[in-house]
Amino acid sequence: MNGSPTVVVLDYGMGNLRSVEKALERSGANVLRTSEPEALSEADGCVLPGVGAFPRAMERIRALGLDQAISEAADRQLPILGICLGLQLLFESSVEQTETEGLGLLEGTVLPLPADGRKVPHIGWAEVDWVGDGALIDGIPSGEAFYFVHSYAVSPSKSDILGTASYGSRFVCAARKGSVAGVQFHPEKSSAAGLRLLGNFVGMASGGPGGPK
Repeated sequence: MNGSPTVVVLDYGMGNLRSVEKALERSGANVLRTSEPEALSEADGCVLPGVGAFPRAMERIRALGLDQAISEAADRQLPILGICLGLQLLFESSVEQTETEGLGLLEGTVLPLPADGRKVPHIGWAEVDWVGDGALIDGIPSGEAFYFVHSYAVSPSKSDILGTASYGSRFVCAARKGSVAGVQFHPEKSSAAGLRLLGNFVGMASGGPGGPK
């Protein structure tokens, strides 16, 4: 494994994953794109990306047996990172299209983005303010801008909120509980700050406190 952690990028058929893979590789990970649940048992970390609608994503995840594999990985404290739709899927449910049950790794639901009259989807850069701290955001100050594309936002337990941003009104854009975390923005499209966050995650998968400096 040449000293680098193996990070599994879960492919359930929703989203262009190559940019995520390239950013993780640049951060020092051995990346395995897979739809096989068994791959999680050998992984040092897991990334759950996604673009599209919540109900279809959960349908695909369940059909592949990835829901149980992700839950078991979380139980054994495997570092897990959800990106964009992947963050939303970590929650208990979403109201997108219809009430749909999620993975339930984080408490709360997914609701329409409270844009206060602004055009939805929210597409573009927004500054993120960290509410909590931890290895995932080590070395990234509040006020750094990240790139967003979304129409829904998560509503987590207050204790699980990691970061917020503003688009019309303030919304939660990052959450975490134990080894499970997620971000609404696209770190792989967010320049140096995004690469730092992914590097921190790779560091977590290595068992260290943060990513490459």
